[in-house]
Amino acid sequence: MKGRDFPYNCSMENDNFDKLLELALAEDLLDTGDVTSRAIFSKERTEALLWSKDEGVLAGIDYFRRVFERVDPSIEIELYKKDGDRLKKGDEIARLRGPAVTILEGERTGINFLSFLSGIATETALHVAAASEKGHCVILDTRKTLPGYRNLSKYAVRAGGGQNHRMGLYDMVMIKDNHADAAGSITSAVNRVREKWGNRYRIEVECRNLEEVREALSLRVDVIMLDNMDEKASREAVLLREGDVKFEASGNMDLDKLRRYSPLGVDYISGRLTHSVRAFDFSLVVS
Repeated sequence: MKGRDFPYNCSMENDNFDKLLELALAEDLLDTGDVTSRAIFSKERTEALLWSKDEGVLAGIDYFRRVFERVDPSIEIELYKKDGDRLKKGDEIARLRGPAVTILEGERTGINFLSFLSGIATETALHVAAASEKGHCVILDTRKTLPGYRNLSKYAVRAGGGQNHRMGLYDMVMIKDNHADAAGSITSAVNRVREKWGNRYRIEVECRNLEEVREALSLRVDVIMLDNMDEKASREAVLLREGDVKFEASGNMDLDKLRRYSPLGVDYISGRLTHSVRAFDFSLVVS
């Protein structure tokens, strides 16, 4: 487990999608199904075209497909785009052929997953582009995700060109201010972690000022997070670098702030990628 470089790529075998899909379909269909479509259609087969009403990055097209496989395995789906593709308004993404009733029963659930994940991928791509204007840092996500959607959200971050920070509390040590304050100091907290786990986990330490950065450096931790430190202090912190320690800038990183921090020499910037993002706009039109 020990290592010095991100990412922690999530395992899609544990993405919770099947559980989320069952909940989503139950919300929309319950035991009755689409009462409107079932009244208007009988066994008519139709075609439906999924197209983009927005510009950005596609993520979640396979999950979109899996929605319809679950609703009605007889629905045929032809995909024209793959995750990571750049989309512009009017792009055709997929064509569905099958019973009108079941296509319409899966429409909103499929688009909900696709819109949410493509929104994250698009936001990530904007952060990656801003970070590369004058710097070379890697964009990371956080654990600020909708409960149950973490693996899906982190997958979307990768589709947008970012990388994954730790998946949960179980796969990496991150010593925050609460830990350091409770232990009495950063040094005491790091020592307790090493006494408990040895070198099993990578250690990241959150630092609020240059004094704490120097303390963390003396302990040869793997990553130092510059938590809400201003640009001047962040630049000075990076200049203190020793060995192969990495620096991560964090703290309400919008695009403007990201452009200012990326040239400072930090290795990573963790941004607002997996929460409060705008959903990507898609439309499924039945012909």
